[in-house]
Amino acid sequence: MFEIIQDEIGLSPTNQRKILLSFAIVLVVWVLRYMIQKLIWRQTEDPRLRYQWKRSIGLALSLVSIVLISSVWISAFARFGAFLGLFTAGLAIALKDPLTNIAGWLFISTRKPFSVGDRVQIGDNTGDVIDIRLFQFALLEIGNWVEADQSTGRIIHIPNSKVFLTAQANYSKGFQYIWNEIPVLVTFESNWESARSILEKIISQHAEHLTAAVEKQIKEATKKYLITYTHLTPVVYTSVKDSGILLTIRYMCDVRKRRTSEHPIWEEILKEFAKTTDIEFAYPTTRFFNQHLEGPGPDSV
Repeated sequence: MFEIIQDEIGLSPTNQRKILLSFAIVLVVWVLRYMIQKLIWRQTEDPRLRYQWKRSIGLALSLVSIVLISSVWISAFARFGAFLGLFTAGLAIALKDPLTNIAGWLFISTRKPFSVGDRVQIGDNTGDVIDIRLFQFALLEIGNWVEADQSTGRIIHIPNSKVFLTAQANYSKGFQYIWNEIPVLVTFESNWESARSILEKIISQHAEHLTAAVEKQIKEATKKYLITYTHLTPVVYTSVKDSGILLTIRYMCDVRKRRTSEHPIWEEILKEFAKTTDIEFAYPTTRFFNQHLEGPGPDSV
């Protein structure tokens, strides 16, 4: 058989054996990967754990395949060292972007600016990291036309090279909480002190219990990052705007529960303000003055 193939296409028996051995290695590794994956699937139904095992097994067995196949062909490659050197240099220039993506993958794998499951912002794209591959990573998008950091349902594929070119914001790294603010605007005629007391009472009921958990996570985070938060309890700030008095509720919430935390707070604000007669929500208004009907002001000459 080897002699027939050599006569037909000019491929030597030695190279034929190496090709067959390479295919055999790929086949054995593929079967091994399938069996291990099947075994893990029987042991757990956790999708995160399954994904991590699948990625780890795939990477490990791919490296094993490369090493084994290289050992088969290394003697042939040694004869063409000079050619391979020139070829590799040309390939590096031609494949600049893919190689940069591979370097980005190495950076992500070693430095870990983010991992699968983290919520991140890369440039204008924000979402949860759902996959990291050799050339790109994928985000399940949040925000955009959807309010309050909820999912849009779109998957965004971003080249790994972006980690060298664009700043990354990680919502999840360090601790699982972020600051959220709810602006409540009341009229100048409203009893703003009473309104502030109501807001302080509401936010204390909804967010005060998180303080201990946040403090615990920040203690752990300070082992790695310089985080110097001194005030973690909910607070209401007062400021004056064109249309009224702005009372801003500031509190800590889970990174994935911004909207769900706002919902009950707003409902309780609406119910409590409805019980009073001296508090009204403010909104932009326009006033028209008719001098003929209202007459001149007291300072008019």
